[in-house]
Amino acid sequence: MKIVVIGGSGLIGSKLVARLREHGHEAVAASPKTGVNTLTGEGLAGALAKATVVIDVSNSPSFEDAAVLEFFETSTRNLLAAEAAAGVGHHVALSVVGTERLQQSGYFRAKSAQEKLIENSGIPYSIVHATQFFEFVPSMADAAADGGTVRFAPVLFQPIAADDVAQAVARISVGSPLNGMVEVAGPEQFRMDEFFRDVLAARGDPRAVVTDPSARYFGTELGERTLLPGADAVLGEIRYRNWPARTALGK
Repeated sequence: MKIVVIGGSGLIGSKLVARLREHGHEAVAASPKTGVNTLTGEGLAGALAKATVVIDVSNSPSFEDAAVLEFFETSTRNLLAAEAAAGVGHHVALSVVGTERLQQSGYFRAKSAQEKLIENSGIPYSIVHATQFFEFVPSMADAAADGGTVRFAPVLFQPIAADDVAQAVARISVGSPLNGMVEVAGPEQFRMDEFFRDVLAARGDPRAVVTDPSARYFGTELGERTLLPGADAVLGEIRYRNWPARTALGK
C-alpha cells in the first residue's frame, strides 16, 4: 500500500514513515525538504500518484493567528484537492485533544478550520486527536516562562510519547476510514504544575514553577479537564518515568 506522509520529515512523520515501511508499506515522506509543498501545491500531484492513504502530520511554521489559519486552510485545501484528483481513499489528520474547548486560541481555531475542511471534503477520513507529547515538555516549560519563574495552572493533562502517537496513527491509517475522530493519550494523568515542578527539579533547572490558575496555554485559560481525553481514548503504553529519552535528555 502506498501511504504518503505529509510532514514526513518531522518528529511524528519520520517515526510514521519508518514504522509503515517496517510493515511492508510504500511510505513516502512528503515535506518541503523532499520537494513537496502543500502551501504552494509544488510536488503534490507527483507524490500522491497511486497513493491509497495520505496522512497529514504537518504543522504551521508560525503560530501567529493569521499565519497559522492561512497555513492550515491553504495547505489542507491544496492537499484535499490533490487527493481527489489522485483518487486517494483515506485521509488521516493529526490534531489535538481538546481543540474544540480551546477556541480562545488562534492556533486551535485554525485546527478546527482544518478539521471542518476535511469533514466536508467528501474524501473518507480519520482525525486523530492526541494529547501533548513528552518530547515537547522542554518547549512547554519555555513557553510558560516568566522571568525566573515558570507558570502553570493546576489542571490535569495526560501526555504521550511520540512513539505511541505514531503507532496509533499508523494503525488507523491502514484500517477503514472512521469518518470521525479518535483520541489517543498517555497512560497517566498528571497535575500540570506538579509535573513541571518535578521535571524541572530533576533537570537541575533553577526556574521555580509557580502554580497560577490563570496561566494560559496557547493563549487560553484552562479548566480542570480541558486537556483530558474522553473515556474511550486509546492509551499509549509508555509511562513518562520509563520513557527512554527522559534519562538520555536529563529530564
